[in-house]
This record gives sequence, structure tokens and C-alpha cells, in this order.
Amino acid sequence: MIIYFLFKPIKITEQKFKDVPLLDIGKFTLYELDTKGLKTIMAGEKALRFSNRYTVNAIDYTDNSKIFVSNMKADKGVYKVNLVNLKGNVTYVREDGITFKTNTMHYNTKTKIATTKDPYILHQDENYMNGKGLVYNAKLKQIKSQDVQITYELTEEK
Repeated sequence: MIIYFLFKPIKITEQKFKDVPLLDIGKFTLYELDTKGLKTIMAGEKALRFSNRYTVNAIDYTDNSKIFVSNMKADKGVYKVNLVNLKGNVTYVREDGITFKTNTMHYNTKTKIATTKDPYILHQDENYMNGKGLVYNAKLKQIKSQDVQITYELTEEK
């Protein structure tokens, strides 16, 4: 009985890990195929595969849709089901020449809509546009933005 009063039982706490990476990947290229062929290409310097997403350093993501091909690069990215979230030096390039740069971007692979709340610079050939907050619908070729400044080069008809 004296031992019980002198020594108290140790309380052991159990630590629960909710979000543990399933796979740690070095430099890689991931090809996504469907019945029509190559759908997407994602490359990066390092990635962690979780049960519901990939987190990627130096992400290079290409959407090889049959409508158009677009490429996105950033310092970091998270690919989760139909969403690609990019952060740090984001560059979006589409095969028809539309290019924009910003700090963060969210891209929905199903709707083909790229959005940012940050300032951006968009250009196509010699035409430039900058502003804050961009919603670019690649399917409909529509751009919505705020605080827009545009430099547009007019061409003469011959």
C-alpha cells in the first residue's frame, strides 16, 4: 500500500496521426490516361502522396484536353481529384498563346476554369492585360477581372 502512495501511475497519452503521407516521391513524371489517350501530365521535383491528394514541389502540370492544351508551372502545388492549387511564381500557358502569371491559382480540371484573387499579368502576342482577381474560362474563352489595365495593339486591314 505504501508503494501506491509514493509512486503514482504514469499517464500514457496516445498520439493520433490523421494525415500521414502514403508515399514520398523524388523527381517524377506522372501520366494520366483514359480511353481517348493521354489526359494529363504532372511532373515535379518532390511529391508526397496522401490518401486524397498529391503535394508537389516545382510542379509542372499539363492538361492535354482535346479542346486545347494548357500548361501550368509553380513553386508548389496540390493536386486533389479535379482541382489543381498552385502557389508561388505561377505561370499558365495555353497553346493558342494566352499566358498569364500570378502568385496563386486554382484550376478546375473538369470546368477548365482558372482563378486567382492575386494581381496578375496576362498577354497574348503584343496585347497585355493586368489587374487583380482573374477568372479565366478556357472552354468559353472568357475572362473576368477587376482593376483592369489593357494595352492592345490595333492592326490595320489591307
